[in-house]
Amino acid sequence: MLSKLYTRHKLHWPDVRLAVGSLFSFAIFLFAIFVIQPYAIDFANEAATSPVGDIILSNTPVFDVGIFFVYGMFLLVLFITVLCLSHPNRIAFVLHSLTLFVLIRSAFVSLTHVGAFTTQAASDFGPAITRMFFGADHFFSGHTGAPFLMALIFWQYPALRYTFLGWSVFFGTIVLLGHLHYTIDVLAAFFITYGIFHIARWLLPRDWALFNQKA
Repeated sequence: MLSKLYTRHKLHWPDVRLAVGSLFSFAIFLFAIFVIQPYAIDFANEAATSPVGDIILSNTPVFDVGIFFVYGMFLLVLFITVLCLSHPNRIAFVLHSLTLFVLIRSAFVSLTHVGAFTTQAASDFGPAITRMFFGADHFFSGHTGAPFLMALIFWQYPALRYTFLGWSVFFGTIVLLGHLHYTIDVLAAFFITYGIFHIARWLLPRDWALFNQKA
């Protein structure tokens, strides 16, 4: 197994085009995560209006799900990282798709300013985590959408497909139990993310073809 992993990286990184594409995808992903997304979240926090009623949240108690909400996302990022590093040909398409996801979600967040529900799971993770995870960036749910995007990308691998689908449903349940997202945020995430996946395939045919190369 280690020999196969070594061979994949040996074939990938000396190829200048592949190496530059992978590094560029990583750089633009970081820019989207640490520059564009925080700006959208801050704007949504400042413009947030009053909360609205919700058919599920209004009829369920709030649960303390912060540990699953925060550390579950860190675990998801780690898992995706391992999948990409195990097959470096996957890096460019996965990161470009996630970048597109972040940019489109940031646009939606900037347009939608509904305040947090009247009851919400508290955050005791410090200011940085609170700012990133517990803001007024409700529509649409990134926690639900991100693993669903990965399920669509890795659809040809049943074990990964069902793992990511389960992760998406789990996160969708968690954010509702913690009153961290409205129901519409969770449901809309599946439809919007499906569109993002197909936009990514349309915009990035070479990266998608590279992703599907057997190595």
